[in-house]
Amino acid sequence: MKTNYITYRRVGDYNIPNLILPLEEASVRLGKWGMMYKTYLEKHKKVFFNTLLTQGKLYQHCAEIENQAQQMLDTLVAQMKEAEGVTEKMKEDNQLEWIQKMNNIQQRASEIVCNELIYT
Repeated sequence: MKTNYITYRRVGDYNIPNLILPLEEASVRLGKWGMMYKTYLEKHKKVFFNTLLTQGKLYQHCAEIENQAQQMLDTLVAQMKEAEGVTEKMKEDNQLEWIQKMNNIQQRASEIVCNELIYT
């Protein structure tokens, strides 16, 4: 049975705990989706956020959500492009229309990802 003891250091009249971030937490880098999810948890799901944080699983969980969100976004964009006939030929023939349609597709796909994965 492993027991964890908290050690303290004295700073003036206070004992400050020596807390060290686990190595796996320190190595995880979050992107857009992971940071959005972390912020959402911190503001709206405080108990879940604190539970993950104290267990040292917060960044790992956010990284998993980020991977799922990015895969979902890529899939949605590809499906929407195909459904709306946005092709490389259109890009060559009419760049402005292609940019407008792609921006629209990206925004709609981002909204779906936010509603389905991030803000739940």
